[in-house]
Amino acid sequence: MIFKPLKALVTAALLSLALPAAGHAADLPPVPDSSDWKFTVAAYGWGAGLNGQIGVFGFQPRDVDISFSDVLENLDFAAMGLAEARNGRFMLGVDATYTNLSASVKTPFGIVAKKIDAANTSLMLTGLAGYALYDTDVARLDIVAGARLWSVNNDFEAKGGLIGSRSWSDGATWVDPLVGAKLRVDLLPKVYLASWAMIGGFGVGSDLMWDLMGGAGYEFTDNVSVFAGYRAMSVDYSNDSFVYDVVQKGPVVAAVFKF
Repeated sequence: MIFKPLKALVTAALLSLALPAAGHAADLPPVPDSSDWKFTVAAYGWGAGLNGQIGVFGFQPRDVDISFSDVLENLDFAAMGLAEARNGRFMLGVDATYTNLSASVKTPFGIVAKKIDAANTSLMLTGLAGYALYDTDVARLDIVAGARLWSVNNDFEAKGGLIGSRSWSDGATWVDPLVGAKLRVDLLPKVYLASWAMIGGFGVGSDLMWDLMGGAGYEFTDNVSVFAGYRAMSVDYSNDSFVYDVVQKGPVVAAVFKF
């Protein structure tokens, strides 16, 4: 019987401590729920050709016109993907493409050099932050800002002939600020349109760059969809010895996952 008053006293003491604490807790802002974040990842293929002007080692830039079939013929490796995280109207995103091409060219007569092996690596890495100006169950319009890292490198190796074995390399790495918009519209319960338009450079890295993409997707489930569209991108960059003024364009196909 002696324990009942003691138990009541302890209970009253705990309540007296808990109630003020609860009152203070009510004054604090709520802690964000990590479950509010929604994530999207996509692996995609971009069947892009390339045309424009490229100059290396300070020589006069030369016109280039490389079709996607030419790219495939000389492709050693490629990786492309994007990821996006959303919480309410705010979003963070990243997009990356990497390609590695190589070719071997026999020289005329094989006197100076019997052949020249050429390799090109290209990395384009984009980071974005955005805010949804318009967000409903049917459509969403984001304004975005961020930066794009470019890294382009060309390696040449001459073999045989009078010069023996020699190698040269020229390229550049730079960063472009960018701004733009992204749009998604749900046409039907399982069909949607998605697009983006971005512009940047502004003389900070390149003189000018732009990136346009648009297409349609089909959702098999709430978490898995496929997307097909078209993407065109341009960049105009130059320094003392290197010129990279090109346009890449072609169809895009992607597998998209949400969680």
